[in-house]
Amino acid sequence: MAETHSIRIPDRINPGSGWWAVYTRHQHEKAVANMLVAKGLEVFLPLYESLRHWKERKKKLLMPLFPGYLFVRESLGGPLQILTIPGTNMILTRGEHLEVISDDEIQTIWRATVDPSNIEPHPFLNSGERVRVTCGAMQGIEGILVRKKNLYRLVLSVEMLAQSVSIEVDARNVEAVRPSSSLRVDVPYVMARRPEPCTS
Repeated sequence: MAETHSIRIPDRINPGSGWWAVYTRHQHEKAVANMLVAKGLEVFLPLYESLRHWKERKKKLLMPLFPGYLFVRESLGGPLQILTIPGTNMILTRGEHLEVISDDEIQTIWRATVDPSNIEPHPFLNSGERVRVTCGAMQGIEGILVRKKNLYRLVLSVEMLAQSVSIEVDARNVEAVRPSSSLRVDVPYVMARRPEPCTS
């Protein structure tokens, strides 16, 4: 498989069909994804760009955004065709049933990985002030706005995995989903401004 930012999901998604979260052996995500694709299954393996240092040189690598996990479209063939792949540990379940991730959640992560240099793993967040992106490729996506140094990042969480990722956003182009007086001092100022047109 070529080094791309993810195994992309199609432009059109059949309604009513969700995704399974497949837990793999350590550093086996890409190999398992390749074998699943070879079986004709629809796979999504989001990757991000990580700068690694070796002695006096630097190299950019594409790493799994959710270490140990990839996503597979629900299949009529059932879980057995997935679990027989070498390097696969399990499919996440809720009780006795396979846990299903909605298309909306997968689409959100997919849209966030369009630029793999702009996204990175983030400590898991499941509460806090939510904002919505008002324009651009991420328009309509909701997440939690956090500040990292002088930049704002939108945190997207996959609750079932208890993992989050963050993507850089222009704070002028987000709006509060539920305005609250509990926002920190620097955020209400940003929220109060009229969103400016997106720049290319």
